[in-house]
Amino acid sequence: MTNAHDADTRPGRLLLLLPLQAGCVAGLGLLVTGPLAGRWPLSSEDGVNRALAARRGVPATVFSEAMSLLAGTGSVIALTLVACVALVCVPRVPRWREAAFLAVSVAAQSAVFLLVTLVVERPRPDVPHLDAAPPTSSFPSGHVGASMALFGGLAVLAARRLNGLRRYLVVAVLLLLPLAVAGSRVYRGMHHPSDVLAGLLNGACTLLVVACAVLVPGSGAAPERAAGGGLPVPRTGPAGGRTSSGERGRVVVVRHPHGCDAVTAARVRDVLRGRGWTDQVWVLTSAEEPCGALAARTAGADTALVVVCGGDGTVRACAEVLAGTGIPLAIVPCGTGNLLARNLRLPSDAAAALREALSGEAVGVDVGRVSGDGLAPTRFVVMAGAGFDAAMVRDASPRLKERLGWAAYVLSALRHLRDPRMRLSIRLDGGAPLERRARMVVIGNVGTLQGGLPLLPDARPGSGRLDVVLLDPRGAGGWFAAARHLASRGTGRGPADGRVRPAPGGSGRLAAHGALEYFSAARIDLRLARAQPRELDGDAFPAGTRVTAEVEPGALLVCLPVPARTGAPGTPGTPDEQVTDGAEGAAALSAGE
Repeated sequence: MTNAHDADTRPGRLLLLLPLQAGCVAGLGLLVTGPLAGRWPLSSEDGVNRALAARRGVPATVFSEAMSLLAGTGSVIALTLVACVALVCVPRVPRWREAAFLAVSVAAQSAVFLLVTLVVERPRPDVPHLDAAPPTSSFPSGHVGASMALFGGLAVLAARRLNGLRRYLVVAVLLLLPLAVAGSRVYRGMHHPSDVLAGLLNGACTLLVVACAVLVPGSGAAPERAAGGGLPVPRTGPAGGRTSSGERGRVVVVRHPHGCDAVTAARVRDVLRGRGWTDQVWVLTSAEEPCGALAARTAGADTALVVVCGGDGTVRACAEVLAGTGIPLAIVPCGTGNLLARNLRLPSDAAAALREALSGEAVGVDVGRVSGDGLAPTRFVVMAGAGFDAAMVRDASPRLKERLGWAAYVLSALRHLRDPRMRLSIRLDGGAPLERRARMVVIGNVGTLQGGLPLLPDARPGSGRLDVVLLDPRGAGGWFAAARHLASRGTGRGPADGRVRPAPGGSGRLAAHGALEYFSAARIDLRLARAQPRELDGDAFPAGTRVTAEVEPGALLVCLPVPARTGAPGTPGTPDEQVTDGAEGAAALSAGE
């Protein structure tokens, strides 16, 4: 039986078709320059080139020059980099898969083009050239292939994301650009008509192969399960996934009105209907009710599933209601950070994440419960913190968060780099208090931040414990050592200073020359010398001097893709690995890593 992991990785093998594509294009080139050279329509190509050269005019020459510059090597590389950076940095949720699709398409097309020119040698048309002729073969056109890969790739992404008239206009303009480049290359005497047609074919085939290999796994395009598969999932609560008559129960959808726009909400509604969840109740969140009317909607025995469309703060508010009830939760990442979804290795695309969840099973995820002075007992699912990180969360501009996403926190953090250190004591599982100084303390149920930075590399949401890190860099060198250590762990190269060593007395583990200290316990008691800002899952809470956190093992049922049967992953890797390896998230939990 094929599991979700196999279905997600198998399309990547389609990239092996690219060498076959190069062979086919090269074979076509050998036919064009050999047996078919004197046959129509190839025999008439010289006449077309001469006719265009004889009718050149200033407007057409200027336009063709602009098109050739647009499709030049430097321009294509620069535009591809800009587009990829925009896909990763501008949206609330970085679109790693779409950026990879665009970059791989352009690079693969260029690789195929270079391989073909090693085999096929075709001279340029015998007309005056308006551009300097490169030493490569005229067949196929590299400019045309590159423009097709770049602008055709952007057209594919636009078709996936836009709607209505704007979708058709943007896609049409983007697809016209490669055609304009093709005509310009023939007009300028740089290629025969068959050269530009081969370039269009090369670019289009590359897009098809790379789209199937890269976009299909993230688009949730896996075949629908047969009736009776997927959810309802195993439950521990009194309500089952189906009613006594075998029908689906009620699904309550909690929607953050800003994070989940109307288009995303429509996609979620369609996915649910396609899986048989027709009895849908939608509730909106607000500042006063961060989980909407979820508590009232789940009070009866007919709610079989809750879908939360929002960020970590919305998920935390819903977990507060659902923990211990046995009602499974499906996460649709629509927030600024979506750290829980990322650590569980769910797809970043909203509809894809829901499709994967509805095809999987419910897994018990640990929940943290925190309390303190002025802080009523509250659950969290990602991280709780005090000090530097809480001040950063508190002072991040709402307008910048809406426009820049998680990058707004970086700007806020710069304002607090010179904040004074705080004195604190930490007690682990009722042991003796440990006196420390630090700029911030973070208690984590999961450990990976945006960009794949493993702030708490040993944290697992199924471990039955909470991990703690104290950040205490001394001066610019300390900040650099801490940043280098986290970056090196995120790239898999290990600690920057070569080891993570025990702290004096065996109380913790030091890293980055003492700038980081790690602990792990089922209960953590913090006492701060002065009131410090506090945060839970990216939401600011009143400042205080006490924080007590306890773990509730497996208290929240989260719908995850079917676990891989061949083993569980280790430490989460890059963000893109977290997206593509969604099926392994449940395996990591069930393995108790």
